[in-house]
Amino acid sequence: MNAPLPLNVRFDINGLVQAIAHNHSTDRLNLALTPVQWDIVASYLQPFALAQGQILIEQGSLDRTLYLLESGTLSVHYEDDKGRVRLAIVGPGSAVGEGSFFSHLPRTATVQAASAAKVWCMTPLRFTELANRQPGLALEISMGLGTVLARRLVNKPKRIAVT
Repeated sequence: MNAPLPLNVRFDINGLVQAIAHNHSTDRLNLALTPVQWDIVASYLQPFALAQGQILIEQGSLDRTLYLLESGTLSVHYEDDKGRVRLAIVGPGSAVGEGSFFSHLPRTATVQAASAAKVWCMTPLRFTELANRQPGLALEISMGLGTVLARRLVNKPKRIAVT
């Protein structure tokens, strides 16, 4: 799943912070954290690069990892019961994986890099550690993800992006 990082790809939490701040889509991840709080969150996240076409999430898998997109675009798709492919595009400053992260259910769609991307991930174990050490910060992240989930569910074309 994770591509080795090319030598010229550098990660800094400020790139993710800026992507979130500049995302004005309806399903953006809206987190108003201080720089100190972002530094704390960064210590619980793992950055990695995706090459165009690389699969991030496979429909039906049991993984519950949450992904925050810093740059690039992700396509979210699945084949419905009539064989039709449904598609949504997720851009920088948003999240994918929130559906399984909260529900403990299998992934509902496949997520693939539509372009080269920088992604930050948080496993449920790391989130539990964050919640035990910084409960207010974990609550803020949970509320932000809950907002993403709710906005996607009321926006029929974006429902597929709930993974």
